Amino acid sequence: MSKAIFELVDELPTSGLTISMLNALDFAAPGEWENVVGFVNTIKHVTGETDEDLIQEIGERAIYLYNDRSQGYQRAMWLYQTVDRSDKALGAAALANKVGETIPLLGFLNRVTPKPDKAQTIDLTLKLVAELVAFCQINGIPGDSIGDFVGSLADYSGESLIRMVALVCVDGLIPLGPDFINKAISGLDRTNPQELEHNSTFSSMKDAIPGSDSSSKLNFIGESFDAVKGWMGNLVTSKDLNPQNVLNHLQGFMEVADDKLDYVAAFLDMSTNYYEHTGTQTLARRLIERAMAEI
Repeated sequence: MSKAIFELVDELPTSGLTISMLNALDFAAPGEWENVVGFVNTIKHVTGETDEDLIQEIGERAIYLYNDRSQGYQRAMWLYQTVDRSDKALGAAALANKVGETIPLLGFLNRVTPKPDKAQTIDLTLKLVAELVAFCQINGIPGDSIGDFVGSLADYSGESLIRMVALVCVDGLIPLGPDFINKAISGLDRTNPQELEHNSTFSSMKDAIPGSDSSSKLNFIGESFDAVKGWMGNLVTSKDLNPQNVLNHLQGFMEVADDKLDYVAAFLDMSTNYYEHTGTQTLARRLIERAMAEI
């Protein structure tokens, strides 16, 4: 049995590598993200309510909506979790005692294997598709509504915006370089359905991706990425993002040489779960807003 939404929100951490990383990325979305944790605390934060009875009522309604399987909320949560769990070989446990200090990455490098560009491309584009499909699930629209999703990106804020910023910075710029958008597009063009099937993240989430077979799912992944490249490119240009300035901000909590960007990418992939963390926050916010509106 999967956990209740209030448990997931209550268990969100207040510190650790994921939080350090998201705070470090604040420069690309200044003041957007605050690490709100705890279910009751989140209800108060989202609604501004102080009346305990009303807070209780909103909470119960939100839990009811999440538990209603005809709604897409649990599916969205599963997507946020799945796309983050594909590679957790290092595990946060090994790093727990390091938090609060700067983490010297050199000791980890012999345990970290950077992914080839193609695998990195598939990971990046699958995370984007997870965002798109989760958005459709949360909003009760068909899972292939690429246009609706792209239209909504202009209104992304808070935890949803910082998640997309992290996607661009940590899964795009750092592993694939400043030209990550074109690299990803040409990488997808050179990927065949069989290669896609060998990707563990794709295997985990393929049932949620629109398409009747791996070939049509691959097309959908390509169409989705292509539709969002303008938004991504605009973010990069407007915030003057490049691998170097992203790394400079990340160096607040980890030490690494500039020529080891692919190792940084692998390390962050293994030791953070920003999709699941911010996805839980997004989902809680949407549930609470809807519960409030329905009461």
